[in-house]
Amino acid sequence: MSLSLYKKKRDFKQTPEPTGGKTQIGHLVFVIQKHAASSLHYDFRLEMEGVLKSWAVPKGPSINPADKRLAMLVEDHPYDYKDFEGTIAEGNYGAGRVIVWDNGTYEPLEDLEGKKAQEKHLLKQLEEGSLKFRLHGKKLQGEFALVRTHMGKNTWLLIKHRDEYAGTTDITRQNESVISGAVLEDVNKNNRTRTKSPPAEKTAGDVKKKPAKTPREKTKA
Repeated sequence: MSLSLYKKKRDFKQTPEPTGGKTQIGHLVFVIQKHAASSLHYDFRLEMEGVLKSWAVPKGPSINPADKRLAMLVEDHPYDYKDFEGTIAEGNYGAGRVIVWDNGTYEPLEDLEGKKAQEKHLLKQLEEGSLKFRLHGKKLQGEFALVRTHMGKNTWLLIKHRDEYAGTTDITRQNESVISGAVLEDVNKNNRTRTKSPPAEKTAGDVKKKPAKTPREKTKA
């Protein structure tokens, strides 16, 4: 797939965004980036044919099957974009701060062996307008679908399937980067983040375990 539109929109002397990247052997990857551009949104990206197919999701992903989140198909992004965090300077396309909100691997729901076979199947679903896949992320897990609407070829819906990872918790409240532990406000104009310890992994469901009390926290007799 071509990156010509991606490159046409950007001046790489002015933006720190990557220009390419070589895919890895093994599993297909996905990434979701939280992006404070002219309006806050989440960029949902799936690896296919050496690039990242990308959708802008204004409200972010949901683990509630009742939610149907608008997802606008945008230009393909290079593979190395999966690791991009930083600030796109004012005056450039997509200007604003970016963090990696979630990442991991994914595969189609069908039991297909090998990356090439999986990609071929997913590309067919993409063309047909109904992608169904399973995410193995640090925040998002389980089955999801991307479905094209009658509103146009670029207008899709991101929907969580009903499975063990579904719930009603607002998953976007987990606002830290899974790479640096930073939140958007930690990203400065020099494209650096105030590094924190990576956030503890949380399940996508509703049940949360309460942390064990330390000796100092125990109630005195």
